[in-house]
Amino acid sequence: MSATDARADVELLAAAAGGSEHAFRALYRRHVRPVFWLAHGLLGVRTDAEDATQDTFVVAWRKLPELELAGDSLLPWLVTVCRYQCANRIRRQRREREHSAGPADDALPGTVDVEKQVVDAQLVERILAEVAVMSPLDQSIFRLCAADGYAYAAAAEALGVSHGVVRNRLSRIRTRVRTAVEEERA
Repeated sequence: MSATDARADVELLAAAAGGSEHAFRALYRRHVRPVFWLAHGLLGVRTDAEDATQDTFVVAWRKLPELELAGDSLLPWLVTVCRYQCANRIRRQRREREHSAGPADDALPGTVDVEKQVVDAQLVERILAEVAVMSPLDQSIFRLCAADGYAYAAAAEALGVSHGVVRNRLSRIRTRVRTAVEEERA
């Protein structure tokens, strides 16, 4: 960052701390890309990175009146806030994933719909037959995400592939299974 940019940051920061939304927008436009790419690098999911970036700038807006920069640029402070936002998001997602498989519900229905059970069993058999002819990686992705409830990132880590591979393949798997089931019903 040049000395002119750093001075502009200090001036924009002072104006934004005084309540200028225009100055804050200018700071946002100046720093949103590096903050987003940091968040994306840490989280690996575009929507999560967008949320973390937004959270970072919400914190910045709230803290502006009391903020004192260590240097001339706001970016190092934003990077620190963004890292905390990403760490909090990762912890929250891990906690949700750990708690998503709660204890089984002991409340059983009063009656059993045999016809529905037969239809459901046939649907499950058709889905499993379609998955059985897929590649071993696709079968693993289906098992982890669709059957075991893994998030994309957790499945990617377990399989040693990228988040994007899991997301894209699972989308194709779902389309393939949906098409096979609809063809059989027709």
